[in-house]
Amino acid sequence: MNHLVPLPVVMPLLGAALTLMLAGRPRAQRWVSLTVLTATVAVAATLLVRAGTDGPIVVEVGGWVAPLGIVLVADQLAALMLVVSASVTLCVLVYSIGQGMADGHEETPLSVYHPTYLVLTAGVCNAFLSGDLFNLYVGFEILLVASYVLLTLGSTETRIRAGTTYVVVSLLSSLIFLVAIGLVYSAAGTLNLAQLVGRLDELPDDLRLVLQGMLLLAFGIKAAVFPLSAWLPDSYPTAPAPVTAVFAGLLTKVGVYAIIRTETLLFPGGRTATLLLWVAGLTMVVGILGAVAQSDIKRLLSFTLISHIGYMLFGVGLTTSLGLAAAIFYVVHHITIQTTLFLAAGLVERRGGSTALDRLGGLARMSPLLAVLFFVPALNLAGIPPFSGFLGKLGLVQAGVADGGPLAWALVAGGLLTSLLTLYAIARVWNLAFWRAPHPDMPAAGDTVKAARTDGAEQPHDAPPAEHRGAMLPKLMIGSTVALVVFGLALTVVAGPLFEISSDAADNLLRRTPYVEAVYPEGTP
Repeated sequence: MNHLVPLPVVMPLLGAALTLMLAGRPRAQRWVSLTVLTATVAVAATLLVRAGTDGPIVVEVGGWVAPLGIVLVADQLAALMLVVSASVTLCVLVYSIGQGMADGHEETPLSVYHPTYLVLTAGVCNAFLSGDLFNLYVGFEILLVASYVLLTLGSTETRIRAGTTYVVVSLLSSLIFLVAIGLVYSAAGTLNLAQLVGRLDELPDDLRLVLQGMLLLAFGIKAAVFPLSAWLPDSYPTAPAPVTAVFAGLLTKVGVYAIIRTETLLFPGGRTATLLLWVAGLTMVVGILGAVAQSDIKRLLSFTLISHIGYMLFGVGLTTSLGLAAAIFYVVHHITIQTTLFLAAGLVERRGGSTALDRLGGLARMSPLLAVLFFVPALNLAGIPPFSGFLGKLGLVQAGVADGGPLAWALVAGGLLTSLLTLYAIARVWNLAFWRAPHPDMPAAGDTVKAARTDGAEQPHDAPPAEHRGAMLPKLMIGSTVALVVFGLALTVVAGPLFEISSDAADNLLRRTPYVEAVYPEGTP
């Protein structure tokens, strides 16, 4: 199975090159992108099965033996992240194709969209598979370049401004990460993760703490943890709905993944556990308070995204097998549910002409299917039984109670408060956008709306073309959202096996030896 490991990175890159060559032939671009992402899902699923039975699967890129060469490692954690991320990107791609066809962009789409989207996928997969700190940095940079292009599609003033903020913050985190990489290499003489396991353990405690702190700072910015999260609510909502969805689902989780990988593999022992728990609690509470104060669905969801990153850090900060397993389970859940909600928000904007709560109403009666597509993942996000959100939070609560420390109990209380406020926030959205009487300015089904408002005000930054607002929702957009809603429900059905996989992954992460022995079967040099 070793030959399969590079494919989740190589196939999207080759697909990106091919779709760029096919610029001006949108149908061919679509089929290439769909084929590549479908194949990526199949390869990722195969790697997950084999990693669970045979242990981590390693490939030495270019035939160069580690640590001189770069290694890609597909253990259970990496393979699980690949399966979820590839499935989500495939559904979002179908959604974006449906949106383009419905808006009349089928024949004249932006020719860079498909290549950039596939490059973004390759960057995500490379980050998950990387067995080398510098290669992890390369994965982040691929993400940065591709995400900036996607974020500024359309070149509107709002998107360029938001994209500039995003790039500045991302470059700052990349600079910190690069400096940390230089310091790690200077201190340990290698950047190979498996080799660093032994060498970092031999360093003085103070030096290890400095290196750990710099890596945490870099990854914390990328994961949008408090107080490093102010950039996210101003950046994500400005992008087109499919782009916002894939950003919300994946990009911050790559930062969380990097925190999990480095905290367990390179810096065991929990020297920063107290800091992580404090950050987790503040991220949960401050994020959800920000969500409650919002009057726009996209911004509200952006703040809930920040808030629920705190749950994942909670599990990591406990430094126990149960806490880490619950965190991994929650990452899988949140990737799926948060992406689904942003796709549903795109449908709301298309049907109602806006995502501002004071301009919406009556959507449950106008489009019952849309109401269901928002209602189910919203309840899942709030942690209502028996959905996967409830099961993930229950695992974290159990881990916190088992820890028994005052700070762990405070995090349990903070997590429960955050769940209640999340439920309040989505109930408010449901009441204002779906349940109350339609707003007078909302278009009726089949109505057309003037392209420019008579009062001279600007249209919403990501409003669909005026002639499409109020029309029937496109089948591909509905179908892909339904698929993700079903996928989210399936996480509840398979919660037992999924938690077993998460537990096995957590145990192997804390033991460290399966990872090291897979890379160096004859012993670490």
